[in-house]
Amino acid sequence: MNAPQQFPFAQASAGPAPLRRPGSIRRTTSIDSDWPDGFGKAWIMTGAARDLLTPFNGDAVELATADYRIRTSPMREILEIAATPDHPRLQELVGVRAGGASRRALEAALGDIQGTTLFQLLDDFAGASLVAGWIWSRWTEDWQKRVSGSGQKTTAGNKGRMVNVCTGFTEGASSLLEDGSVDHPNQSSTEVGLLVNPDDPMGWHDLPEQQGRPMARRARRIDIWRAEGVIKVDAGFQDSGPNPQGTRTAVHEYRVYAEIDETNDTLLSLQVLPLILPFRECPGAAMKAARMVGQNVEGFRHTVLDTLAGTLGCTHLNDVLRALADVPALVRALPTPSDE
Repeated sequence: MNAPQQFPFAQASAGPAPLRRPGSIRRTTSIDSDWPDGFGKAWIMTGAARDLLTPFNGDAVELATADYRIRTSPMREILEIAATPDHPRLQELVGVRAGGASRRALEAALGDIQGTTLFQLLDDFAGASLVAGWIWSRWTEDWQKRVSGSGQKTTAGNKGRMVNVCTGFTEGASSLLEDGSVDHPNQSSTEVGLLVNPDDPMGWHDLPEQQGRPMARRARRIDIWRAEGVIKVDAGFQDSGPNPQGTRTAVHEYRVYAEIDETNDTLLSLQVLPLILPFRECPGAAMKAARMVGQNVEGFRHTVLDTLAGTLGCTHLNDVLRALADVPALVRALPTPSDE
């Protein structure tokens, strides 16, 4: 078997968010993880989201907001949940474990709010909870031994065996140990700055300060606007957290540019920039993502997982692409010059 293709480590952040464009809508979301009772215990995930319209003239308009607080078990089961806006079936998610089960339960119980800020936050619970514990590796020298010695079962892959679950974990990859578990000491990460652009402080919803202890944040941004007869999309995604040196470290960051046909919601073009990724094989997923071109973005929450399954995709890039399913809903609120 040929060895998986390796690339130079992706270790360059895009930096703060770009300035908002007149005639655009920006969705920003964040999910912060905190462990008040320490490593290996239940933890708190706090989500926040906002849709912001930047008109061609005049002040920005807040279109929608959402937030939640989830208490999750070490096995990533929802123990408690509260959200704003509330939903009459929200409590049906209690007891559900993150992953495919949580996404199916979410669609069954709250499918009537797909396209909204709250649905996006809840859909992202699966991926954010999968990655969040990584931040402890920045704060604990013997983190890998501590994990294996804790007796805590992993929820990743097939009982911790990660072979062929994604591009980065293709059989024979530098990311894997002989038993199929992750080679954490071989993992790369990058120091990053703040996401808020100092020239556009309103470009993000309020992001709480994180400092002084292990905390994680999954943050995403989607900008959409009309130009050249199509819908333009500029999306950013980052998994990061504070480190003991007082700065921030990121383990994942992508930037995605896309063009969508507004008449039928077809993806016309896609460019994926792998900016920060943990292993040399990971950037290969960026090229494979082109398989989504020509498909209807409104169905991306399902078709991305079907088209970019296993070694054809990256778990986290797939999440970036799945979020494009909300673009058609956002487009309906886009202004045109004649609206001004």
